[in-house]
Amino acid sequence: MTDAAPVETAAVPLLEPRDGVPAVVEGSEQLHATVEAMGAGHGPVAVDAERASGYRYGQRAYLVQLRRAGAGTALVDPIACPDLSELSAALADAEWVLHAASQDLPCLAEVGLRPSQVFDTELAGRLAGHARVGLGPLVESVLGLALEKGHAAVDWSTRPLPAAWLRYAALDVEVLVELRDALAEDLRRQRKLSWAREEFAMLAAAAPSRERADPWRRTSGLHRVRRPRQLAVVRSLWETRDQLARERDVAPGRVLPDAAIVEAALAMPTTSAELAALSVYGGRSTRRHLRVWHGAVELARRLPEKALPPVSPRVDGPPPIRGWAERDPAAAARLAAARAAVAAVADEHDVPAENLLAPDAVRRLAWTPPTACSADAVAQALTSYGARDWQVRLTAAPLAAGMTAADAPDGGEAPR
Repeated sequence: MTDAAPVETAAVPLLEPRDGVPAVVEGSEQLHATVEAMGAGHGPVAVDAERASGYRYGQRAYLVQLRRAGAGTALVDPIACPDLSELSAALADAEWVLHAASQDLPCLAEVGLRPSQVFDTELAGRLAGHARVGLGPLVESVLGLALEKGHAAVDWSTRPLPAAWLRYAALDVEVLVELRDALAEDLRRQRKLSWAREEFAMLAAAAPSRERADPWRRTSGLHRVRRPRQLAVVRSLWETRDQLARERDVAPGRVLPDAAIVEAALAMPTTSAELAALSVYGGRSTRRHLRVWHGAVELARRLPEKALPPVSPRVDGPPPIRGWAERDPAAAARLAAARAAVAAVADEHDVPAENLLAPDAVRRLAWTPPTACSADAVAQALTSYGARDWQVRLTAAPLAAGMTAADAPDGGEAPR
């Protein structure tokens, strides 16, 4: 007689907030009442933010959601109430529960919301070994509830916000604290909660990210552009587009797609007519600014050679991995050994390798290893690269052993 196959229980749809959808906080009196209520609440506070990615310039918050025991749920309009520092002060001693905190913390900081303690449910899910760590899948697998995610990519700068969107926003924080509690227990049972606490402390203490050098190099399809003059066209069009997008408060991709920037750089048109002949410039909005785009191309065409951007930008750290085997075979061997060591430890503890140790730290270590590749020396190097204590404890010795073996004659076992 065989055991019957386990029956999967369907997730229960979470359709309405338990206290209903609150009115949006849009004025000073409403905000003051919210501050008082949240400050008088108890326990962790669930926090979320909605942006208008793909619609508006930048990553500002257009709605902030909070929920705390004893206070209920609040939906705050940060456009109408741009300074929420008073609310932040009222929650200074509370643990803030967010999902994918690194995405929301920058836009929350812009309106004065800065936590001193964080619990990131997405990161907790990763450390606990969950395969799917989006909010919906985690809520379903951990709590048995189904969140409706149909409004995730809407234009949250819309005013007034539709009732269905507000319901969706309120539900995003409805069970976030319950999810936090379940994941914390899961991590405690796996003896990983201290690891998570180190990660959360880093998130809470992180300084605002600095603007990326040469942001135009993130243009999609840039790998097709291989000449300095063509790269100058990409840079010129990107910067012109960025200025227009900022002035109009529109997502840059809606002003001019990345594909149009790359195609212009490859074609190097000498006239507006030649630029207009490119298929990617056939849209009405693109044609309306045709002279502007052609002017940006001409500006790049006339630059002196010394002002052209290099094909390969100067980077802080190791060169691209694709050239290691030819440039430094020993470093390539160390990298393979280091990756294998990290993968083995990650598999042993059921943690994604990239969460066990940042890939950048692995590359830096393999490219410039300590003179004496001992566990202590590797631990010191990893710490200098920003690795947390738990990561160093788990990986230093395996990394030292793996890289030492890779550096041994014939790649064999290192002499003892």
